[in-house]
Amino acid sequence: MRDFTQTAYRRLLETALQCNYQLMAYEDFVRGASDNQRAYILRHDVDDLPYRSVQIAAIEKSLGVRGTYYFRIVKQSNQPEAIEAIAKMGHEIGYHYEDLTLCKGNFEEAIGYYHKNLAWFRKFYPVSTICMHGSPMSRWDNRTLWERYPYKENGIIAEPYFDTDFSKVLYLTDTGRSWNGSSYSVRDKVSGLQAHVQSTFDLMDQLRAGMLSSQIMQNIHPQRWTNEKAGWIKELLLQNLKNSVKRILAK
Repeated sequence: MRDFTQTAYRRLLETALQCNYQLMAYEDFVRGASDNQRAYILRHDVDDLPYRSVQIAAIEKSLGVRGTYYFRIVKQSNQPEAIEAIAKMGHEIGYHYEDLTLCKGNFEEAIGYYHKNLAWFRKFYPVSTICMHGSPMSRWDNRTLWERYPYKENGIIAEPYFDTDFSKVLYLTDTGRSWNGSSYSVRDKVSGLQAHVQSTFDLMDQLRAGMLSSQIMQNIHPQRWTNEKAGWIKELLLQNLKNSVKRILAK
């Protein structure tokens, strides 16, 4: 079996369930998870190709679990049919904000744009969590918007990079199409628990061996996960090209 396929992803979720993790959306973790709960947060950054996010959401629904899907406002992510389909499956919808980047560093314009975009996504779901988009090619870190304005207002209860204790919650992300892609990541980084994971299959082995934390936040980008051979090869080639650029930016 190839890695980064939807088949491999289903196996990963099944493994986590077999290891007695409770798979959940981020808002559910924030609202009610206890420190001793075996929690496995399913976070998804919908950067592109949202139809693949619909496919991933369907896999999770078939397993009786619920995840969080952060949509960007830009056209390649913000497709109403996909947002509505995922919300109807019972998953959480959140806003993957990049307003400071889109407004080219204009804070006043960005906060107005943020509130407008948040209202748009609330047409589909009562959004309670938001998460920054890394915008690796941008000079602006979108999180700095909150140095001037409060984000915990108007029903927003959490932002993963600010409101998750990563000394207790292990963060695993497929950034760079690799579970150990820190050298490719410009901003998708946290300080806290660490794990060395070579592949999705290695991740499953480590879960079975009890090598990982009892609380995990898993962040995937669903456009990377497909059973379509041509699409899988295209994503592999494009990501290798992106990684070359992002490695330079990360340095």
